[in-house]
Amino acid sequence: MSRRLAKSVGITATGQFYPDRIVTNHDLAKMVDTSDEWIISRTGIKERHWVEPGVGSSDLGAEALQMALKNRGIAADELDAIIACTVTPDMLFPCTAALIQHKVGASKAFGFDLNAACSSFLFGLSAAASMVASGAYKRIAVVGCDVMTSITDKTDRNTIVLFGDGAGAVIVEEVEEGFGILDFEQKIDGSGAPYLCMPAGGSLKPATAATVAAKEHFIHQQGQEVYKRAVREMAEVSRLMLDRNALDPKDLVLFVPHQANNRIMEAAAKRLELPLDRMANNIMYFANTTSATIPTAMHQCLEAGRVKKGDHVVFAAFGAGFTWGGMLLKWAY
Repeated sequence: MSRRLAKSVGITATGQFYPDRIVTNHDLAKMVDTSDEWIISRTGIKERHWVEPGVGSSDLGAEALQMALKNRGIAADELDAIIACTVTPDMLFPCTAALIQHKVGASKAFGFDLNAACSSFLFGLSAAASMVASGAYKRIAVVGCDVMTSITDKTDRNTIVLFGDGAGAVIVEEVEEGFGILDFEQKIDGSGAPYLCMPAGGSLKPATAATVAAKEHFIHQQGQEVYKRAVREMAEVSRLMLDRNALDPKDLVLFVPHQANNRIMEAAAKRLELPLDRMANNIMYFANTTSATIPTAMHQCLEAGRVKKGDHVVFAAFGAGFTWGGMLLKWAY
């Protein structure tokens, strides 16, 4: 049974933002034992954007949202809510959504943060769509923003090569009947927590001199287990939505997977029997920006004219937790 909304709700505008600083694989080779060839062969990443000190997720998110508002042709005070999807909030409180709200001048909006790791944007998008479909809200911004360099050990060659900083934003509102979000699916499995996590900094293990010395405030990942689950789950959830909506992978114009690793993305597309030219892929130049990967990849595909009104698009994500999910859309503009 598909999870159809009570009203036709979809994305009506997109935006993105990346910091100016570009860090290439050759730059990283001066910092850790790695090489351009090693990184590209294992991840597909050539370069990534990093923030300068003192820049937070809310700064990136506010810029991306400003672009989305401009593309929609509306003012910030026309937003009812802002959902900030992030694993790297500026601080534990106040929420990043409040900081973005203040920076863009969304005087009538409430908001909150949502953390489902790399699935954050997808979960936030379905939450926003459900809120609009309920009739209680008219227009919601969903902002995926992460400064992954703030939680990445710059001496660990296995993780430093994977991540970048960036933000993507979308406007969610009611659309023409029959268009927008047709279906979505969301899953979590807490048994996956040890395989991808940041061990310290929460209530279980607050920050101490010992946790800092042990580098427990950085990303810890067991890549092989994450790879296997990510490929399987993103492909299966995508197939599930297509099947229950009587669609075939060949009906898809665009598959937008979370940009985690080129090998994961290509393997998931292969499982779907989908040509790679129908997959969004921006990982080479932006790396894994966590909550920002899907909205920025979609924005870039729209800018390139790869999607038009009526085209079927699938989003799929997998992240720490484990968390994963998908969304099927019939593009509304």
